[in-house]
Amino acid sequence: MTTSAQPQTHTPQPDTDVSMPASADAAATRPQSDEELTDLGEALRRATGGRYGPVRDLARATVPASTMVRDPELTMPEAREWTTDALRRLIELGMAGSGFPVAQGGLDDVGRSCVDFEMTAHGDLSLTVKSGVHFGLYGGAVTALGTQWHHETFLPPILSMEQVGCYAMTEFGHGSDVASLETTHTYDAATDEIVVHSPTPSSTKTYIGAAAHDAHVAAVYGQLVVDGESHGVHVVVVPIRDEDGRPAPGVTLGDNGAKGGLAGVDNGTITFDQVRVPRSHLLNRYGGIDDEGRYVSDIDSDGKRFFTMLGTLVRGRICVAAGAATASRKALSIATRYALRRRQFSAPGHDGEVLLLDYLAHQRKLIPGIATAYAHMFAVNELTDRLQELHEMPTKDQEAQRELETRAAGLKAVTTRFSNDTIQMCREACGGAGYLAENGLTTLRGDADVFATFEGDNTVLLQLVAKGLLSGYKEMWGDLDMRGMVQFAARAFGGQFVEATAARPLVERLRSAAARKGEDDTLLDRGWHLAMFADRERHVLETLATRLRRRADDRDSFEAFNSAQDHVLLAARTHMDRFVLEAFVTGVEACEDEQVREVLERLCTLYALSSIDADAGWFQAHNRMSAGRAKAVIAQINTLCAELRPQALELVEGLGIPEPWLNSQMLRDETAARWTPGAPV
Repeated sequence: MTTSAQPQTHTPQPDTDVSMPASADAAATRPQSDEELTDLGEALRRATGGRYGPVRDLARATVPASTMVRDPELTMPEAREWTTDALRRLIELGMAGSGFPVAQGGLDDVGRSCVDFEMTAHGDLSLTVKSGVHFGLYGGAVTALGTQWHHETFLPPILSMEQVGCYAMTEFGHGSDVASLETTHTYDAATDEIVVHSPTPSSTKTYIGAAAHDAHVAAVYGQLVVDGESHGVHVVVVPIRDEDGRPAPGVTLGDNGAKGGLAGVDNGTITFDQVRVPRSHLLNRYGGIDDEGRYVSDIDSDGKRFFTMLGTLVRGRICVAAGAATASRKALSIATRYALRRRQFSAPGHDGEVLLLDYLAHQRKLIPGIATAYAHMFAVNELTDRLQELHEMPTKDQEAQRELETRAAGLKAVTTRFSNDTIQMCREACGGAGYLAENGLTTLRGDADVFATFEGDNTVLLQLVAKGLLSGYKEMWGDLDMRGMVQFAARAFGGQFVEATAARPLVERLRSAAARKGEDDTLLDRGWHLAMFADRERHVLETLATRLRRRADDRDSFEAFNSAQDHVLLAARTHMDRFVLEAFVTGVEACEDEQVREVLERLCTLYALSSIDADAGWFQAHNRMSAGRAKAVIAQINTLCAELRPQALELVEGLGIPEPWLNSQMLRDETAARWTPGAPV
């Protein structure tokens, strides 16, 4: 049984100037907090920080824990007040508005805005969501869908929080099906106004963050009607409260009340009764109404316009993926630190009772999860960097943009599913202590739960991923009915494997080298891992295209696609597994510290083998792996867990959550290690 090693520690000294330059690339120094870290833990943070590592370091060095963590015993009204106050403090610390144009006081750095969102998730997820709704969703809609006039008019009060904004998309009747929203925006040529109306009970906006108490203004999604003709979903900025907090004329506001989590977010309902706003409040970057009262747009198709408008908000899904990945890391940090203190049962050869993390079963619970958390860090970094790269391009690459949208949708689905599963596993791994609110896991579990369904239901998002793969990111699916979509997928894919638009020479080299080796030599070979993931994706996509081709002329287009839905979801998942692994491999290759690289290599191998083991049934059923090889994979996972066990503390330090931000009493209480397991009843 492996015993705990005594880590070497040092106390980083803060730099004399921790101010962050406008570009993260320009940072000459990495601001340091006074947090005590092991040398390896600090080095792992550097290796996973990426382009925006200095931004993360700045937040850890300058934001006090009191701003990031909330007392779990606060009542709902108290939690809401705390969250709003904390958001104002984050604005003072510069952790807001970085994605806005420079002319309005931002940094025009949408990548950094995702990292700002991620860093708030290190603390309290209510604060994260509150910030994301105001700056990311409402502010992002104004920035991405509005013109210069909208920026000058609406962004300054957003940055100062003079006006709190909300994002009114979801209705009682429609959530994921945004194209079918019932709220109407009808143009009245006589008054040059837009009339915002909720025509049915099911058109009431609901689950809207900040609507119940704080929001003054809303970005309202609805069907734009001009001269009796509907032009699809557009966004109008609508005041919903006056300066004294009273509902605006024609606006009815409600409170969703207590939820399963996110007590600090005031979700509510909004109903509009013939509310009039000036025509200028229509966010008209992609389509609007001219001075003659005619609808005008550079995009001639309602479907293309709709998907273009939604595509500009892709960073919201990257933010949610980053937030969910952070919640996973937080749970793993709490559970692992507890497992390094908590002892249970005596054993021959051990001095006293055995540490939880010395049990193989406990290692199998936590250490593969840590490996996956590292994989997700590199994947989130890659998408964040790509988002900023495309933002900086003088001309837009539509195919690259669609690829980003597809992978952002997929990564959001993957990380949020992993987050919910992992937080629950960590709660159980801490026994009765994990069930106490003061130890952080139950609050985290409730807060992260909704990440699986907001910013897109995961099942719907995975279907979008599969459609993007089948079309090679070249077609706007909004222009095709379901039958046309099935026919196009079968025709366009043609049984050929869709490679990534930006090929990775490193990955191809490793896969080619593995192909020349025998089975006995490849278990730990990175090229074999990559080949297994790519071969599975290729096979699943090819068979899906064949399956759709057989139904391409089926008049019952819904049944044709619906009958293949399980296959569609599998195709999306296998693609995202490959993307995440390749991002991890690329991140390891970029690491120049040999000690850190060795640790990351083991984590990468553990992630790959754990994924293969989880899908061993598929690999064996399709003759990609023998039963003997499947058993060898399990044995190697056990070996890797034992090898990584002595570095468990360093591994969770590398996950990047300062211990005070974990908000877990059992990690501060000297008696915690002696608590008796079981439910606290």
